[in-house]
Amino acid sequence: MPKTADHEHTHEAIRERLAAGPHQSYLRDWVYGGIDGTITTFAIVSGVVGAHLAPNVILILGGASLIADGFAMAAGNYLATRAEHDEFRFAEAVERRHIEKYPEGEREEVREILRGIGVIDDLLEPVVGSVTADRDRWVRMMLRDEYGLPAAVRSAWRAAAATFTAFLLCGLVPLIPFVAGGHNAFWIAGAITSLIFLVIGALKSRWPVQPWWRAGLITLAIGGGAAGVAFLIGAWLRSITG
Repeated sequence: MPKTADHEHTHEAIRERLAAGPHQSYLRDWVYGGIDGTITTFAIVSGVVGAHLAPNVILILGGASLIADGFAMAAGNYLATRAEHDEFRFAEAVERRHIEKYPEGEREEVREILRGIGVIDDLLEPVVGSVTADRDRWVRMMLRDEYGLPAAVRSAWRAAAATFTAFLLCGLVPLIPFVAGGHNAFWIAGAITSLIFLVIGALKSRWPVQPWWRAGLITLAIGGGAAGVAFLIGAWLRSITG
């Protein structure tokens, strides 16, 4: 995904931009970690408050969740991204083997792909010849158009770091009022947590697929719903345990 929605279209700018390769975005990892961290921590806060337990229980459970769940989220994202790498390498090896053993069959696949994007008649064979003259270019085309794989796979370490950082920073927010103390800590936590949901939702709309306020409200509704469920469960468990 491009860093900005607009960019220069001069010959030099286009060549430089495309030569640099596709930009690797870790926004989804950050959003994923931020939303999960905020929902998880505030759900714990809501559950404990709903059960009328002591504020220090909130800090203990919330702090433990921040570290343990944050690492678990990061580890899961790391392993998932590593699986993407493995899938890419496996498909690449298969395609190179097929090109070596069945070159004519693979050329026919290239023809079909090119026909699908409108390369026909006298242009078809020269373009097929140009693509298949370079083995690496040939493989890249097949990975993209036959397997639907990206041009480059994101760094597993960066994806995990983005998830953990966002989980930790956003998940810490609902606990801050309880560290400061006060009778209105829960309501203050609810207010600033709602603000975090709105900010994360607005961040998702950095590329204008939908208005920032709509993305923010959707995220707020989802997070608020999760917190509400946790609060009700906490209150219910207190009622049945006496």
